[in-house]
Amino acid sequence: HVQLVESGGGSVQAGGSLRLSCSASGIAVSGRCMAWFRQAPGKEREAVASISSSSITTKYADSVKGRFTISRVNVKNTLYLQMNTLKPEDTGMYYCAVGSYNGISCYQGSSYTDYWGQGTQVTVS
Repeated sequence: HVQLVESGGGSVQAGGSLRLSCSASGIAVSGRCMAWFRQAPGKEREAVASISSSSITTKYADSVKGRFTISRVNVKNTLYLQMNTLKPEDTGMYYCAVGSYNGISCYQGSSYTDYWGQGTQVTVS
């Protein structure tokens, strides 16, 4: 049984920071793309960042470049998202995902992902 559990969300003032974590169980994430997505109320889910298994390759949404950093520790089966200089428009539910392949293809969403977490709420005011 594969499970992804996100944590680290919360409420923060604009300009603040949060670090999200995603712990995977029931699957070895090594060799697979991993990614963060978010969904704001009334909006479609969007990709935030993805990272290859080796961590060599990453991809970020333009709106978070320079502020967010995605990272992973495969031996811990864990994905991270360091979010700095948060803005109100970063508010939303944040989901982690494990891709079907290596590389950063899981950034493209459902067609390239196998597993999703339940999400953690981030609110920036």
